[in-house]
Amino acid sequence: MDTSILIMWLGFTFAAYSVVGNDSIQTLGTFLSSNEDKHWSKLWLFAGSILAGTLIYGWIVYGGDVSYERLTKYPEMTDMSWVFLLPPLVLIALTRTGIPVSTSFLILTFFNEKNMVDMIVKSGSGYLLAFALAIVLYFLITNVFEKVVREKEMDEKLRLRWTIAQWCSTGFLWAMWLIQDFANIYVYLPRALNAMELAVSLVILLAMLAFIFYSKGGKIQKIVKAKTNTADIRSATIIDLLFGLILLFFKELNNVPMSTTWVFIGLLAGREIAIKYRLQEFSNATLKDIAMDLLKVFFGLAVSIGLVYLLKVL
Repeated sequence: MDTSILIMWLGFTFAAYSVVGNDSIQTLGTFLSSNEDKHWSKLWLFAGSILAGTLIYGWIVYGGDVSYERLTKYPEMTDMSWVFLLPPLVLIALTRTGIPVSTSFLILTFFNEKNMVDMIVKSGSGYLLAFALAIVLYFLITNVFEKVVREKEMDEKLRLRWTIAQWCSTGFLWAMWLIQDFANIYVYLPRALNAMELAVSLVILLAMLAFIFYSKGGKIQKIVKAKTNTADIRSATIIDLLFGLILLFFKELNNVPMSTTWVFIGLLAGREIAIKYRLQEFSNATLKDIAMDLLKVFFGLAVSIGLVYLLKVL
């Protein structure tokens, strides 16, 4: 096998593992938390079918471009060296520490650093919009919803209704997230895939997704579990729906790739502030928790930028 082709597929595999292991918890974290009583294979089958459908749909509609045209400013690399494997490997190492770094910055910036400013602007806008919307929404619904979630258990009939609602909202969010983040993975492969490349890449992605469900999300899942009520299926449904709508807005805005990690952290931060304030539980510990999450995000950005320029020098 040609060395460049080997590097291409190794890069794709490492990127798939790092992106699915790090970023997918943004969309599937609340789903995992609120469905811990179900076997992981059922959850994987649900998420895997949506992944396959979203991937194949993009392949058909965009003429083999499964990134939904988010890689138009990232030229296809026909002669990759081993150095191209470093970004996903660094991401894998950071993921194992539980740091929610942005795969968009860490991987895509390495391929074309000229688009970094546009990505930062769009991602920062995503954080601020999610933060503001979450504060407004949860300020309005905390006393009539989140407080009820905390204090009242559901009967079986009500639980079934919320389960259906949550699986629908998760499916919608998962598809919106995949449309954004396929670019982070498929940047290693040709811009127009043939049928064999599509099939092989899909098998790899489904295998990575199976591992995430089997391991119950890994260390990144701790960020989700630390937030108020996220293990309750009712709260998880609202989080997923709001997150999905924000990603849909930015999907239609333009095709510049963005960090979904920033949007997710902003949403959780605004939600936590509003809930704690309305329940009269707001404290310095709340601000510290939110500040630490944001610090991790900026650390990931710094690592991304530093790695890109370091490798350019090398």
